[in-house]
Amino acid sequence: MNKYFSMDDKIYNIVQKNPEILDFLIANGFEQFKDINIFNTMSKKISLSMALKLKKVNVKIFEQRLVSFLDEERKSVDRDLLGALNTKKKKADISIEGVLPCPIRIPLLESFEKWLDSNKKNFSYSIEYDLKSANMGLDWIKEKVKTGDVDKIPDILMSAGFDLFFDKELMGQFMDKGIFEASTNEMNKDFCNDYIDLRDPKKRYLITGVVPAVFLVNKNELNGRKIPETWEDILSEEFEDSVAIPMGDLDLFNALILTIYSECGMDGISKLARSYKKSLHPAQMVKAKGKNNSNIAAVSVIPYFFTKMIDENNQIAIWPKDGAIISPIFMIAKKEKKDSLQAIVNFFISPEIGEIFSANGKFPSTNKDIDNKLTEKQKFKWLGWDFIEKQDMGSLLQELENRFNKEILK
Repeated sequence: MNKYFSMDDKIYNIVQKNPEILDFLIANGFEQFKDINIFNTMSKKISLSMALKLKKVNVKIFEQRLVSFLDEERKSVDRDLLGALNTKKKKADISIEGVLPCPIRIPLLESFEKWLDSNKKNFSYSIEYDLKSANMGLDWIKEKVKTGDVDKIPDILMSAGFDLFFDKELMGQFMDKGIFEASTNEMNKDFCNDYIDLRDPKKRYLITGVVPAVFLVNKNELNGRKIPETWEDILSEEFEDSVAIPMGDLDLFNALILTIYSECGMDGISKLARSYKKSLHPAQMVKAKGKNNSNIAAVSVIPYFFTKMIDENNQIAIWPKDGAIISPIFMIAKKEKKDSLQAIVNFFISPEIGEIFSANGKFPSTNKDIDNKLTEKQKFKWLGWDFIEKQDMGSLLQELENRFNKEILK
């Protein structure tokens, strides 16, 4: 028995003691619990261990992952409470906020705290930070951005995705005013070569790493079809009603529809909707097994990180030959505080943090000294700065999402 709960307790009792577990369960195989009536009925009748056995899920592994999740949540609460207390005492001179992919957040924070402690004598200013898990969303930051008051925006802001930074009604309202500046001329060869360059020519954004989207193929569900190797393959008629799309992962979904639109136009969005099977959390996608199961997609689009969890007997991970679509992890910093912020910016793009991105989380780093363990064939699909500059990204994303949703309802 772990320190939080017993696997033999009824699910309802476990959630009553640890409410955050409900979100974990919904994201990891118990999607039906989104309906509170279903949850109240089912969870009182069955233990967690029995429910997992019925789903043919390894109980010990699931428990380990759930305990790790709770450990991370507790650390987050401790940090948030400490941050709140510090804020009440005195507003810090430097603020750092944002969201980070869950698998790298804790090791990155631990490294940052260690670095701060060893360098505190070098700082003549106070620093506060709040870097939440990506699954917490960005609403808490967007509310500050929507005020239009730049003083409410953190001095350093980090997040994946395109909607926050490039929507003209969000961070886009500040970016053309010369308020933010973050850049480097040095970039990992995986992201600076003859086909891709992630360096911002206007020196406003730093990309610290990326979330690549790859294919997870359930071999038993191909039914005679060849294993898809390119994005064109999964957009074909052959894979109609066969592809799971990560709609729950908004950053990755936005990168997906933007990139497909940039190459194929609205026709590409219609084809993606035709291929759409269902939306699952990546952790659910990698656990989908069985033969000729109507609830299982033949192909799932998932972050590269989740490929280390696959069942190699039934599943195969495919890095698309034409490149993994990427959701970049951006960082910006206020220009007026450049002298104070540069050391912190340098830390977040250092080899130490690059190793955490690349090794611990399979989120390839842009640091030039990091070996991302990728082959020459593992290329990337990137929207490109020119495309981004020419678009009203907020309006475009809304248009693409509306088109996709309309098509899947046909």
